[in-house]
Amino acid sequence: MEQSSPAASAAEAERKRLYWHSRRGMWELDLLLLPFLEHRYDELGDEDKASYRELITEEDQDLFIWLMRREWPEDARRRRIVQMIVEYAESSGHGHNRGL
Repeated sequence: MEQSSPAASAAEAERKRLYWHSRRGMWELDLLLLPFLEHRYDELGDEDKASYRELITEEDQDLFIWLMRREWPEDARRRRIVQMIVEYAESSGHGHNRGL
């Protein structure tokens, strides 16, 4: 049986933690956050990854308002990651194009 390196194990644990923190109490948020995490997160730069990790600590109500484009976050870094998630959803067929 192959053993993974400590760095690979840490990365896998971090990914699982992000997945569970990205699962929210609202179906609409799950439809936006989980596909973005699965398909785009690994391609992000370190600053955008940090922004995503910070974003998922926000309250569901705030995330919903931002991700449904009712308002944009005031903080520029937070606004950037929210826009990336919304653009990914619109371009990939996740989220808004599927009934949100």
